[in-house]
Amino acid sequence: MRQWLPPSLQTADRQVHNRPESQTVASLVHRLGESGFVPGMLQDLEPVLPAASWSVYRTGPRCKPTLFMSASLGVPDTTRDCWWAYLSGPYRRDNTWGRSFDDAPLPEPETRLCHLTAAEVDGEHRARVYEAHGVSERVSVVEYESDGSVFAVNFYRHQHQRPFNDRQIGAFESVAPVLLALTRKHIDLSGPGLPRTAQGAGGSLTSSLGKPRSIEPTATGLAPLAMDDLPVLRMRLLRLQAELTDRELDVCARLLQGMTHEGIASDLGLGVPTVKTYRNRAFARLGIHFRNELFARVLGG
Repeated sequence: MRQWLPPSLQTADRQVHNRPESQTVASLVHRLGESGFVPGMLQDLEPVLPAASWSVYRTGPRCKPTLFMSASLGVPDTTRDCWWAYLSGPYRRDNTWGRSFDDAPLPEPETRLCHLTAAEVDGEHRARVYEAHGVSERVSVVEYESDGSVFAVNFYRHQHQRPFNDRQIGAFESVAPVLLALTRKHIDLSGPGLPRTAQGAGGSLTSSLGKPRSIEPTATGLAPLAMDDLPVLRMRLLRLQAELTDRELDVCARLLQGMTHEGIASDLGLGVPTVKTYRNRAFARLGIHFRNELFARVLGG
């Protein structure tokens, strides 16, 4: 894995005005705050960094892992499946960011760039997320936040694509800080009415926005899934198994948010053995044995 600091963007306007990087940024600025931003990112970025998928999320031991947005271009969209697989265990030991989550938080946020191949990812993480979904490479612009968490904007190459070359990574390097800023701004601007799917001219595009918000049931009777919305998660679980008790729902909903047993115990004022008892009872009612099965059932529900 390579990791480095982004360069300054103090290049004369006359030198960069007609470069693909500048045109990419200009296109994304026009999409900012609109429904086309998420699916359009890969289209606009293709001349600079041809990627099949992208995602934006926050992760770390001091925050609830949150997927803000994701999309794919030219391939079936499995970004949500990758996120569920990541939450099924690998996120707790994710060492793909160049510094351990056990390290003390930085005194101030710091931006870095990361590039790694699937072969450099640890076994469980690689098998569940990368190999299971045909992902072979990732470049990211990340911000280490003051609480020790990581806010990451990620672009993925899939197995059918050629590896990112030095020219493409260099071009990404020049626009990465701007992409980070635009993505953060888009999250701030995006309201609850932002569509969850869009169809693009350049291929099938599916986007998902995980911004915490109040969610009402859709025409099908099922509310869109929001990882930070406990009532929605409880409703999904009840639709799967109406006999789940309140405490079983409390525990399972927090498992779906990525919380550890210790975190759930603290949040609910229970002991860890009690939390595990409620988990086991709920899993028995649902006919499952593992956390990743819970993710799959709720996602499919």
